[in-house]
Amino acid sequence: MAIQIFGTNKNFDVKKAERWFAERRIQVQKVDLKEKGISKGELESVISLLSKKAGSRDAALELIVDKKSKDYASFAYLDDSDKFEKILENPMLLVQPVVRNGKEAATVGYEPDTWKNWN
Repeated sequence: MAIQIFGTNKNFDVKKAERWFAERRIQVQKVDLKEKGISKGELESVISLLSKKAGSRDAALELIVDKKSKDYASFAYLDDSDKFEKILENPMLLVQPVVRNGKEAATVGYEPDTWKNWN
């Protein structure tokens, strides 16, 4: 299992996710969104995985964005074709943590019920 956690060090849900995986002795790779952001390929992969659950790419984009973020107003009124680029520019718009299990599954937010089914 190749688990990646995208988030910041100050986010409580990110800390809880790291603790959840550590308690189960599952190694994770942490990607700090403030330092490194999220690459285009990683974001594309997460959106693709989430669109299976959400039903469409646009629904996945809405699912992955934190509506409580101070920068959400700059995102909300963008054309759908510009939203992907805006997330790449400002990864702090993402709901944290974004947890990816290789190319098989991804979640946004703290979702231990989903993670326990990952093998």
